[in-house]
Amino acid sequence: MFIDEARIRVKAGDGGNGCMAFRREKFVPRGGPSGGDGGHGGDVLMESSLSHNTLVHFRFNPEHKSQRGGHGLGSNCSGYAGEHTILKVPVGTVVYDDETGELIHDFSRVNESIVIARGGRGGRGNQHFATSTHQAPREHELGRSGEEKNFRLELRLLADAGLVGYPNVGKSTLISRVSAAKPKVANYEFTTLEPNLGVVSVGDWPHEQSFTIADLPGLIEGAHLGAGLGIQFLKHIERTSVIVHLVDVSDGSGRPDPVEDYKVITAELKSFDPALAEKPTLLVAAKIDAANPDKLKKLRAMAKRRKLPLYEISAVTGEGIEPLKFAVGELVQTHRPITVQEPLEVPKKHRAHYPPPANSAKGRA
Repeated sequence: MFIDEARIRVKAGDGGNGCMAFRREKFVPRGGPSGGDGGHGGDVLMESSLSHNTLVHFRFNPEHKSQRGGHGLGSNCSGYAGEHTILKVPVGTVVYDDETGELIHDFSRVNESIVIARGGRGGRGNQHFATSTHQAPREHELGRSGEEKNFRLELRLLADAGLVGYPNVGKSTLISRVSAAKPKVANYEFTTLEPNLGVVSVGDWPHEQSFTIADLPGLIEGAHLGAGLGIQFLKHIERTSVIVHLVDVSDGSGRPDPVEDYKVITAELKSFDPALAEKPTLLVAAKIDAANPDKLKKLRAMAKRRKLPLYEISAVTGEGIEPLKFAVGELVQTHRPITVQEPLEVPKKHRAHYPPPANSAKGRA
């Protein structure tokens, strides 16, 4: 189950109460105050982890509480500190204060950790209130309450490239051809009800590169206002480095103008977030095995006018898939925030000159 939104309530542990006690031992007259301090309450921390990829564990368990601190004891013994609670979230999770809407943190890297609710301080025992004129104090402090907060969590997929387009243009079929992902493929609209991630490898050893690609549910006109499934998944495109825009050039879509299809989806992306219009985009003419020549001609003319790179593919027959993979890989390599600049392809005549890695079976031999 893919859950990308959740609301949680967290309560940090309360501090323990300070103790009021007096030292009572044989041969120690007037031992004086000996009340220990209360222990601090446990914090609630949130940490990004690669072992989670959805927020489903928060959807059915929305309340989390840390242990309270122990009360102070006699003989100047402090109470135990409450144990911290650590909440694991997928990388790509954005945390908001549910009451104010304030952005708390964006978990963009693995093993990031923040404190989202601090435990209460333990109260002081009566030993702290003794003075030269007040040698038998009976005052002591109560522990302070731990913070209690409500948060809204949003998961935004960390994909290098995102597939966008109208429903049933072939996005799921394409991702199943270029990666090991197995999304549902069927000949009807809105087959994809949740994003699918796949890892694509391009090039040959030792310069093989890989990138992640996301198959997002189809968009329709008005998606940024909530039409269809668009507004629910448009946020996943924000983190992608490259947009791969698929346009159906066959007659199966029932839409007469592929250029208008491109304009509508582009306008929806821009309306949702103007920054999406600035992302590098590859235009893909899908289903060319059943293409309408007039539609394909229109799309080619539009791509030429706008100087957009156009790739013509058939995910069924495999035509044009390899050039598209390398084009996306090169574009991702250029625009990825942290990238290692290496060639994606090594000519066959030079491949024998690259020794295998030392830790490989061939290298050890």
